[in-house]
Amino acid sequence: MKLLIRLVVNAIALAVAAWLLSGITIEGTTDTRRVITLLVVAAIFGLVNAFVKPLATLLSLPFIILTLGLLIFVINALMLLLTSWISDGLDLGFHVEGFGTAVVGALIITVVSWLLNVILPDRLETD
Repeated sequence: MKLLIRLVVNAIALAVAAWLLSGITIEGTTDTRRVITLLVVAAIFGLVNAFVKPLATLLSLPFIILTLGLLIFVINALMLLLTSWISDGLDLGFHVEGFGTAVVGALIITVVSWLLNVILPDRLETD
């Protein structure tokens, strides 16, 4: 259940970024198709953040320290661009145009994900 909640949170964060930025597009002929695209892209984004981001962060740790953590924004933007590239390869209809858009988009996704994680409970209790 927690994995499903994280998937939906990522999808909502990606949707907000696409809504706010013209450089992030989600293609689809119907709303249902766009929602499915968002969920698949959110899964890809989650996998990229789970497997690639820790390696990139570890390898760039000295530079992260040197830049007082600002390099994390660049790493987050690169993870969003990698997600866009994988989505293009799978013909999903999710595109991020340019590095600047990726930086702002990654910032929006981070803030929205954080807000949703604050609002949602850590675990759902079953009665």
